Amino acid sequence: MLSRRLFDIEVDDEFYTIPASVSSLSFDSPPVKDNANAIMSVMTPNSKRNLFPGDDDDSGLGMEDHFTSSLPKSTKRQREDDDNSRCSKRPKVCSDIKAVVTKLEENDDFIADGSRLHTLPTVTGKHSDLKSITPQTLADVVNGDYDDVISDYKIIDCRYPYEFEGGHIRGAENMYLHETILTLLRQPTKDKQIVIFHCEFSSERGPKMLRFLRSKDRELNKENYPSLNFPEIYLLDGGYKSFFNEQPKRCDPVSYRPMLHSDHSEDLRHFRVKSKSWTFGEKRRFARKVMKF
Repeated sequence: MLSRRLFDIEVDDEFYTIPASVSSLSFDSPPVKDNANAIMSVMTPNSKRNLFPGDDDDSGLGMEDHFTSSLPKSTKRQREDDDNSRCSKRPKVCSDIKAVVTKLEENDDFIADGSRLHTLPTVTGKHSDLKSITPQTLADVVNGDYDDVISDYKIIDCRYPYEFEGGHIRGAENMYLHETILTLLRQPTKDKQIVIFHCEFSSERGPKMLRFLRSKDRELNKENYPSLNFPEIYLLDGGYKSFFNEQPKRCDPVSYRPMLHSDHSEDLRHFRVKSKSWTFGEKRRFARKVMKF
């Protein structure tokens, strides 16, 4: 026998007690129609909603059958038509995405959105997942040799400011912080625009920022995969050091200041802390998001 207290129903912070004829029902034997009717007759709207939740509730098993069985035939038919319509559209979207993924897997010469082949000749660099170009190719870009096939280019120098001030590729932008990289995604973009990343040797900071931009670009365009703001990105093989050794006249000023310069040990500590503080903050924010779920 179920306890009488289990049949107390809370309505607006008050309890209404089910009559004794109902609370004394036995559930040890098969349900009787009269018993079910007796229970339903004394249930409040709130208790009915608790037993038979709608679509927005986290309902249990069997609720879909209860819900659909009470719908008029015309409503059921409309729901079925809507479901069929949605299902008929999904395969094409899935097949289109699958086709792009297959294309990119089979031929890595395509840019990241699969729309065309890479414009610049690439070489095998230290990072096999990234497209690398030589200092000579970048010099040709700066010289305008590719103006007929690209609309614009950006050179992103990920070194620390004191390194950048000691010599950089003419026209380069100094971006060594993650939040600065994010500003690129808020800028207007052009078709056939390319971006070239580098740091001192293109070993760590440049590749890391390149991957960060691609990751955030994918996140920004997740509803329009495989579209990207910047689908064509390159890494300068050998970094600024190699470029300066080969193309010093294209540097401003014509000099090279290494990260570990003895006169800038304090600057190095300062900018390292500044660049890592953002990463630490991002990890904390991500941890909080995970905890919420």
